[in-house]
Amino acid sequence: MRVGSPAHKELFCRSLLETHRSYDPTQFVWPDLDAETLAFLREIPFWQEALATEKRAGLMARAFAEEIEDPLVREAVALQAEEEARHGRLLACLVQHYGIAAEIDPPYQPPRNLRQAFIDFGYSECLDSFFAFGFFRIAQASGFFPEALFTLFDPIIDEEARHIVFFVNWMAYQQARSGRGFFWYRGLNTLWNYGKALSHLVGSVQGAATSGTGFTATGALVFAPDLTLRSFLQTCVQENARRMQAFDPQLLQPRLLPRLSRLLLNLLQWWPQKRTQVSPA
Repeated sequence: MRVGSPAHKELFCRSLLETHRSYDPTQFVWPDLDAETLAFLREIPFWQEALATEKRAGLMARAFAEEIEDPLVREAVALQAEEEARHGRLLACLVQHYGIAAEIDPPYQPPRNLRQAFIDFGYSECLDSFFAFGFFRIAQASGFFPEALFTLFDPIIDEEARHIVFFVNWMAYQQARSGRGFFWYRGLNTLWNYGKALSHLVGSVQGAATSGTGFTATGALVFAPDLTLRSFLQTCVQENARRMQAFDPQLLQPRLLPRLSRLLLNLLQWWPQKRTQVSPA
């Protein structure tokens, strides 16, 4: 299938639209937690960052959808906006139910260039989701929380996977339609935008040390303080591959981070294990 063709657009839009799941976070039955587990949950530093990110993403994507002329693409982006907003509602329900200190309605100033904001968010989501897949599995394996809590959060992880697959195909479609679909251009553009996203992530990690922010960047150390870089990357690569199996093989997938991680893992096999331990920034 040719990237940029009507068939390509139909596939990546329908793939998002037809896999949407309906659920209402306000109707979730949250599991009871003992005092120690509840205290641990409240001390996790990323709730405010996660809540603000999801709520702002929903508002931004909804506004961007209104600017899109193509009715099918507009419908797909509007659905993503609703799912992002629903993630925010789910997190708001969680912090309210468990008494976690967080601002439910953080301030938001809409960006002037909504298209660029959507692109910047998309690359950040690709970066963050790759690590989030691993973090989710690490947290689940840690045994700190009941399995019922992970069952409630799994839809978010699943939807993030759908969003990033939609995004990379939308980007490739836009580039092809504008005559910039050359492999070298797409590669350089991807590297540039991932660099911007990585810079944002580094800033989140540095902020996490002082202000309690940083979402997935903080999660691994919270749930596995002795986690090594090798085991962390292995988990991310494995979980990414598992999540990506759900998609039509004709669709493009985010591949830069999995490839770089596999390359780094090949190098790390020659490096002493004790030297690759993840440590706070």
